[in-house]
Amino acid sequence: MDSTADRCRKEFSLQEARVLLARTPAVLDAWLRNLPDGWERAHEGGESWSPFDVVGHLIHGEKTDWISRLTRILEHATALPFDEFDRFAQFQDCSGRSLEELLDEFANLRAASLRALDALALDESALERRGMHPILGEVTARQLLATWVAHDHDHIVQIARVLANQYADEVGPWRRFLRIISGQPG
Repeated sequence: MDSTADRCRKEFSLQEARVLLARTPAVLDAWLRNLPDGWERAHEGGESWSPFDVVGHLIHGEKTDWISRLTRILEHATALPFDEFDRFAQFQDCSGRSLEELLDEFANLRAASLRALDALALDESALERRGMHPILGEVTARQLLATWVAHDHDHIVQIARVLANQYADEVGPWRRFLRIISGQPG
């Protein structure tokens, strides 16, 4: 039996994915540029990431993940596995930089990635080509591109949660109504 959520899910569309990918830099820029002091480095404690860290991570992905892996699939299929992705490279790569610099770099890199994606002129057979992920095994180009979109949104949610949780103690009794703070399922 299909759940309501299953019926609402969409099949992958390259055109729709491209639209969503193109919007992420503007969303992050509008949301994060010129934040009040302390907000860009705010986190949830421990080894959690701040908005600054997340933007750095997205930059690293633009440089080393999405288009390079897509190209690897198209050129080598499963014969040449993807390089491992360093999920923590941003901590060294972005040291000493401002969030505004990172937002500008991310916007420029994403625009270049989308130009490269367009230049590939992918068709249905290209989307079904398989590559080799070092942990997940065989993956398709379609799955990689869908993951790119979901990855953006995952980190947008992460930033929202980090920012909302800065006032977790200040919202008082409303906490129980705020899923982003209470952790209650929606």
